Amino acid sequence: MRLLKLTLARIVIGAAIALVLINYVTRWRVLNNDKTEKSGTLEKGHDKEQTVEKLYDMLMSFEEKQNQMQKMLEEMQKNREEKKSAGNHNSLLFPESPLFKTWGRNLSHDEQREAQNGYNKYGYNVYLSDRLPINRPLPDTRDPRCAKKVYPEQLPTLSVVLIYLNEALSILKRAIHSIIHRTPAHLLKEIILVDDHSTNDDLRESLDFYIAATQKQHPQLKILRVRHDRQMGLAQARVSGWTAASADVVAILDAHVEVNVKWAEPLLAQIKADRTVIVSPVFDRVNYYDLEVVQYSPAAHAFDWALWCMYESFSPEWYKHNDASRPGKSPSVMGILVADRAFLGEIGSLDAGMEVYGGENVELGIRVWTCGGSIEVVPCSKIAHIERAHKPYMPDLSNAMKRNALRVADIWMDEYKYHVNIAWNLPLKNHGIDIGETSERKKLREKLKCKPFKWYVENVYPKLDSWTSVVGYGGLKNLDSQLCLDQGAVPGHVPIAYVCHYYSPQYASYWQSGKIYIGGIKSHKQNDNRCLVDLGTGNVPGLYPCKEASTGNMGIYWDFKQGGELRNRKTERCLEIHHHTLVLQNCSGQQWEIKYVIKPF
Repeated sequence: MRLLKLTLARIVIGAAIALVLINYVTRWRVLNNDKTEKSGTLEKGHDKEQTVEKLYDMLMSFEEKQNQMQKMLEEMQKNREEKKSAGNHNSLLFPESPLFKTWGRNLSHDEQREAQNGYNKYGYNVYLSDRLPINRPLPDTRDPRCAKKVYPEQLPTLSVVLIYLNEALSILKRAIHSIIHRTPAHLLKEIILVDDHSTNDDLRESLDFYIAATQKQHPQLKILRVRHDRQMGLAQARVSGWTAASADVVAILDAHVEVNVKWAEPLLAQIKADRTVIVSPVFDRVNYYDLEVVQYSPAAHAFDWALWCMYESFSPEWYKHNDASRPGKSPSVMGILVADRAFLGEIGSLDAGMEVYGGENVELGIRVWTCGGSIEVVPCSKIAHIERAHKPYMPDLSNAMKRNALRVADIWMDEYKYHVNIAWNLPLKNHGIDIGETSERKKLREKLKCKPFKWYVENVYPKLDSWTSVVGYGGLKNLDSQLCLDQGAVPGHVPIAYVCHYYSPQYASYWQSGKIYIGGIKSHKQNDNRCLVDLGTGNVPGLYPCKEASTGNMGIYWDFKQGGELRNRKTERCLEIHHHTLVLQNCSGQQWEIKYVIKPF
């Protein structure tokens, strides 16, 4: 450390001397030039100037070496600090925080506190974001064939809508910068910022200043602001953005994104070819903890019966082409969407009756497909998207999601709508959840002459499994012991008797075939459920994947009447509870009850 300080002091003194000499030489050159002009002694002045130039070059070389030494010493000091931090396991103040699992071990305690506070507030690493350049480069993660594609010269104009609620300013700036610099200027008509009632101070004057400066640099581009006077939710914010847009095509994006090279042209080309197609880019994940970009492969956007969004494989036909640059049909859209602005209005824009977050993407997907349009994922369009660790505005999304899912089911799902109730373990009636006014959306469905939801399941999303054979669900309770059937330890194959709580380990369903699923029902045909079985040996019941149980000749079918015994058809033994333990034995008349009944059985 003493050597470091001494060396730095020498650098400072040397730099000061260098600056003085440089200043002196510069002044001398000015005076010498004046004298040369007056005396006419050009040759003499030229010799002196060469001498000065050499001295000047020597000083510049000295300064450059001092800078190199300074950088070297700083790097040495940084390495010492990193080694010290890595060797001290107590240096992390928040060892259990997801933020610090692989990042931030060289930060001081004050810096760690700042980083953790920012993570709690935003759900991602705002500390790091504030220190990254706004114009940071992104890796080109497209399929190599994408770079060779040629798009029409004449493409529709584009309005880009960014939706945000208390987003970090540096994240929002980076999104705006990427859109401006990675979208052809003649296509990008406007950027529309929709603020769903943010309260952060830096989203006022600081953002205003940045937008004013940006518009001065790009006078041909409009940047519009839409501010809600109260928090209205994601769907309404998207409606507000769509309403304000004026270009041929509207792209509705999250604010925590960075668009990648040539992201817009592939999307606009698809819409130019067919105005009824709604398209989505492929999202690469931006890690919330270190903001590194992780490449994602193209996939369809889908959902389960609770209406949580998920990725799904494309149809088998897409894979036969062996071309990962081809657009693929998708049952739904995962929030970020690009559409012909007029067509989106013709089919009802977005359902503003959806609250806060969740389900609005599924509603749009069902409506587009059944009312005359289609949805595609376009692999040659890439957007880097931060996957938050949590949503700061609502840490628990389940209540809003549940409510919105029931609304979608009521408007669009016909005889399948009770599948949502099963998925959320809610009664078919009197569930106590207000889904809002739905009559106008139902009238829209009639006006557009939309196809039934059964057509959608059979033709658009055949991987979605039908639960129409479920006759009872919600939890199996033994009336004698007042305990419930529970899936027990996972992994494991032994169900248990447990105090009734009716959460997912106790989700049970009884099917017309006589099968009993424990631990919930899978939404997709390719996924197997877990069946209650009598192995035929011993007195302990089992819980096995249904396909395995069927091929293994296990007893998977049960005779059951509400309020009656639970008898295995193959072994004629009953499932009973004795001394708080599940047993299979000769029937003694114990009674069982399933929580919700869909139809008599």
